[in-house]
Amino acid sequence: MSKNLEIDNIDLKILALLSEDAKIPYTEIAKKVYVSGGTVHVRMRKMEEMGIVRGTTLNMDYSKLGYDITAFLGIYLEKSSLYNQVVAELKKIPEVVKIHYTTGNYSIFSKIHCRDTRHLREVLHDKIQRVDGIVRTETLISLEESLNRHIQLGE
Repeated sequence: MSKNLEIDNIDLKILALLSEDAKIPYTEIAKKVYVSGGTVHVRMRKMEEMGIVRGTTLNMDYSKLGYDITAFLGIYLEKSSLYNQVVAELKKIPEVVKIHYTTGNYSIFSKIHCRDTRHLREVLHDKIQRVDGIVRTETLISLEESLNRHIQLGE
């Protein structure tokens, strides 16, 4: 059974609606896009198989859960060949929520959430800076997140 691996305007409209509200029922999406609920299910499954949609996530306000510090870390590696090894270790640290392989000054740019400055120090000193292959880190503390959105798709 061959699959249509092309994305069209209906797929883009489905993604746009879900990016605004991931909890919107497929039946409501179907009404807004003028297709059947089954069509939305089939198209979502297709986009999951293509790797475009990688599941659903919660968008949480960590400060309301006691994590008042969000920081970004520029990580310098001893050698770029250690990237995969370092990433494997960083993934074991629960406070690390994003890891990017980058160009520029840093080999890795990551995002972490901590309860307070004492917790941040513990994560940096006792966990991240002890990972073999990390030479040093630079920490930028976020004072406020003013925007967190998906890009607009379609139209």
